[in-house]
Amino acid sequence: MFCLCLKIAHLAHARRNCNNLIFSPKCNNIIVVLRQIPEDWKHVGRVDPTEKLELTFALKQQNVDLLEETLRRVSDPDSAQYGKQLTLEEVSSLVRPSELTQKVVRCWLQSHGITDCLTVHTRDFLQCTMTAEVAETLLPGSKFQRYTRDSQSVVRSSAPYSVHDDVHQHLDFVGGLHRLPPKGQQELSKASSNRRQKPGVHLGVTPAILRARYNLSTTDVGTAQNNSQAVAQFLEQYYSPADLAEFMSMFGRSFQHHSQVDRVVGTQGTGKAGMEASLDVEYIMSTGANISTWVFTNPGDSGAGCKHLGKGQNSFRPSFPASSPFVTTVGGTSFKNPYKVTYEVTDYISGGGFSNVFKMPDYQTSAVDAYLKTVAATLPPQSYYNTSGRAYPDMAALSDNYWVVINRVPVPWVSGTSASTPVVGGMLSLINDQRLLKGLPALGFLNPRLYKLKGQALFDVTEGCHLSCLDEKVQGKGFCAAPSWDPVTGWGTPNYPELLATLLAE
Repeated sequence: MFCLCLKIAHLAHARRNCNNLIFSPKCNNIIVVLRQIPEDWKHVGRVDPTEKLELTFALKQQNVDLLEETLRRVSDPDSAQYGKQLTLEEVSSLVRPSELTQKVVRCWLQSHGITDCLTVHTRDFLQCTMTAEVAETLLPGSKFQRYTRDSQSVVRSSAPYSVHDDVHQHLDFVGGLHRLPPKGQQELSKASSNRRQKPGVHLGVTPAILRARYNLSTTDVGTAQNNSQAVAQFLEQYYSPADLAEFMSMFGRSFQHHSQVDRVVGTQGTGKAGMEASLDVEYIMSTGANISTWVFTNPGDSGAGCKHLGKGQNSFRPSFPASSPFVTTVGGTSFKNPYKVTYEVTDYISGGGFSNVFKMPDYQTSAVDAYLKTVAATLPPQSYYNTSGRAYPDMAALSDNYWVVINRVPVPWVSGTSASTPVVGGMLSLINDQRLLKGLPALGFLNPRLYKLKGQALFDVTEGCHLSCLDEKVQGKGFCAAPSWDPVTGWGTPNYPELLATLLAE
């Protein structure tokens, strides 16, 4: 499951509720509870003490509750403050760590000779480079090891770390020690070379098929000068500018578009392009066509799955950031007939469920309650999920059988919510484009308004279930689609002209 961040305004809440941190009652040090290394990762050995590492230090923010309240007001269509989003400078002045916090953390780092650090505008993150030896001294208990899986190689600590008493109250966490990239959800299958396309039949999802299904015309492209969109990469994957140009030359001939990303924020790695990144960039730029696009790169993202609690005990494992109540989360669908533009059913790889960290936001309570009551007899055992948590996704789009260009080669039959999310994002960028041309503010955080629509302007998806824990109790079947909102496809998939008309109204 991937998430669509329409207005980044509340990472602090996610950090405050991070469930892999506990506090030692004796010394108040931050101690991380180490999750077991997944079996598909191979331990190669200890890292050389001189090897350079990058760690991220999350400094305590101020006024987090006030930020949350502000977000609620500017996102609620019934509020007088609706649409009056804060500028980056206003957000920064609100949440920026105190001068004391900044000074304590920097002095702590400098006392260990760590001076190679980058920060962000809000000054609540420091990304610092240091040797493994220095990192283990800085964070007592940590032991850095190398792990490999397929072609991936990562360095992580095999043991919990702690932080000195004087510093712990100024930090939320230190990133880059424990979380491992999950396996991508994409599935590849080769299209038969002797298949011939028949009238009314398609051999996979392309920009033209998406426009046909969601009722976008070839003239539905961006024209506003002050509009932009972005994708965020969390899997240490990178897109290829050459692949993007090739994709647009093959599939973008019928509509005006850009063939280059305007800006990359973060590190754009070298080597082979990643499938996730290629899907994201190629499809947000072909759906939200002719709109300035940025790419943000940062490690740590995961899909829906199964959490093993012990012998014979499992629970559904919600993903992050998809399970955050402050993002619009997109599930996945597939065509009922995979070779025709038909109605959609749940794609079994679609994530969804209920957060174990974030409580259910008010904007979705009635929709979720209605679902739970309607399908009570067919729900998985309640011990597997938290009915009081934030439920997701909020909406969905096709996530099955995409064409993507990777390493200059067109590859068919690629699946994943890495495709459905940018498709929805691109359509919302087009709607923002029209709002800006009318002198209206951008949509900002969509969810409060989306849930007030109660499925209006969306195609309801009522068939299919996603996969979950493969055990005796649920036998791999998780939540299933149902009329109205459900925790696999949300409110459904977009009908662009109707959604545009609805969201153009103030």
